[in-house]
Amino acid sequence: MRDWVRLAAAVAVAAVLLVAGRSTHALHLSLDGIFKQGGMAIGKVDPGSRVRLGGREVPVARDGAFVIGFGRDAPLEAIVEIETPNGRSETHRYVIEKRNYRIQRIEGLPPKMVTPSAQALKRIRVEGKLINKARGAFTQVPHYAAGFVWPVKGRISGVYGSQRILNGKPRRPHLGVDIAAPVGTPVVASAAGTVTLANRDLYFTGGTIIIDHGHGLSTVYSHLSVVSVEIGQTVARGEPIGKLGSTGRSTGPHLDWRINWFQERLDPMLIVGEMPNG
Repeated sequence: MRDWVRLAAAVAVAAVLLVAGRSTHALHLSLDGIFKQGGMAIGKVDPGSRVRLGGREVPVARDGAFVIGFGRDAPLEAIVEIETPNGRSETHRYVIEKRNYRIQRIEGLPPKMVTPSAQALKRIRVEGKLINKARGAFTQVPHYAAGFVWPVKGRISGVYGSQRILNGKPRRPHLGVDIAAPVGTPVVASAAGTVTLANRDLYFTGGTIIIDHGHGLSTVYSHLSVVSVEIGQTVARGEPIGKLGSTGRSTGPHLDWRINWFQERLDPMLIVGEMPNG
């Protein structure tokens, strides 16, 4: 497994630090990761410091650890502000690499898979609240710091950021990675954490599991044929949680795997590296 916590310097990142209105060296922040759209970075500040990304407060652990993510269409400059315990203010600016995404066209789908009925829309709204609650769970334990593994091995059939046009109608961009494999293939937790959603029949995603990894970082596993964990259960990295399937609005057996930082969707392939054995 490739180490997904790579130095930002390897991506030609520029940082500017302002303290009390004057430029100086970075004294109170270290931040390593993938500085491109869909990427993630792990940071460390002095204990007791406050961190903001683009003006938004970022949770910080007691030891000063934190994580931030950059969405599919994140601005090309990330502004990280630090307020230290002694009252000093720092501003760091990072260049975020812009990405180009694929366009996928799928024709011949049944109309109900493209335009849900009024009854289905009612169900979708109810289920959306369950999903948002599960993704909104917040814990302080930084399970993410130990790294991630692929939840299943198989053929990559869908990539992050691509936009699908279904029967000629543009849809929202795909914000995960699809892994095709036979029905019944075991799926494991990509990192340690706590299960916040374990539903066997959601409209869009069928059998679905969400795991909280701390500090707003979570993973989603969709279209499962078997869900073998329960809400509130603690799982270890690599522990079996279900089996791959084609439930929900799926065109074939695969796992739709996603990584979220609060409302930002991240690219799992940037975080976990290349698929083992090709």
